[in-house]
Amino acid sequence: MSLSLIQLGEAMLAKTFLQRNVLVSRCLSSVTSSTLKVGDVLREARVYSSEDVKSYAEVSHDWNPLHFDQELARKAGFENRLVHGMLVSSMFPRIISSHFPGAVYVSQTLHFRSPVYVGDEILGLVQATALRETKNKYIVKFSTKCIKNHSELVVLDGEATAVLPSLELLQPSSSER
Repeated sequence: MSLSLIQLGEAMLAKTFLQRNVLVSRCLSSVTSSTLKVGDVLREARVYSSEDVKSYAEVSHDWNPLHFDQELARKAGFENRLVHGMLVSSMFPRIISSHFPGAVYVSQTLHFRSPVYVGDEILGLVQATALRETKNKYIVKFSTKCIKNHSELVVLDGEATAVLPSLELLQPSSSER
């Protein structure tokens, strides 16, 4: 069986990002139910490393020197080397699919508010804002937000829509807690 370059890249990303620096901290606002409701929040924390940035650049071919050259990043007005914004935004589909296997991510808007630097801990938050049943599936709209280092500083926000096979939440395994 041969894999396409895209499949190989996706496999590399999945292996790399799921093995390193993922501090999973999930909680729901409706703790009394295992069914997703409007207002429920799924969350996950993660620290981004130099190795994460390099692995993402290898797959995406985004070798912007602001991600790799600290001196250049500082001359451009940043405190440190930047984490790719799209790498940070990849938290949202991961959070959703980890609770709803088989979810299909159909749209995402993004607003980059503040830089994320190598070594920052980012908390990804996904809140259900609307639910609609259609043909034995559910179309769910989420507000999405990432905040930095246990503060109120929003680094990224937007909205996402996903088609879920069910509203029943898959609880994270003990190895993900």
